[in-house]
Amino acid sequence: MNLSELFVKSDLIPCVVQEDATGEVLMLAYMNRESLELTLQTRETHFWSRSRQELWHKGASSGHIQRVVSLHADCDSDTLLCRVAQTGNACHTGSHSCFFKEIL
Repeated sequence: MNLSELFVKSDLIPCVVQEDATGEVLMLAYMNRESLELTLQTRETHFWSRSRQELWHKGASSGHIQRVVSLHADCDSDTLLCRVAQTGNACHTGSHSCFFKEIL
């Protein structure tokens, strides 16, 4: 895929992070061009924090690194799916996945 197709509609695109070994959805974060480039270069996830307005390397402070196994864009090229090998927990609360609050 040509990366120029991404970021056409927005400077930020959602990235669904899924554990490669289990298929579990771990988190949803946002990427800009710079965080995507860093992710591709390092093979570890980097995102753009909308609340802090800065780049962040997942696991830089916690050690809970996400090694990228594969990265795909959806059919509209406006969402990414990143399959990772997760070290430790993905959620800042200490939960393995950010999706632990059952509604139904």
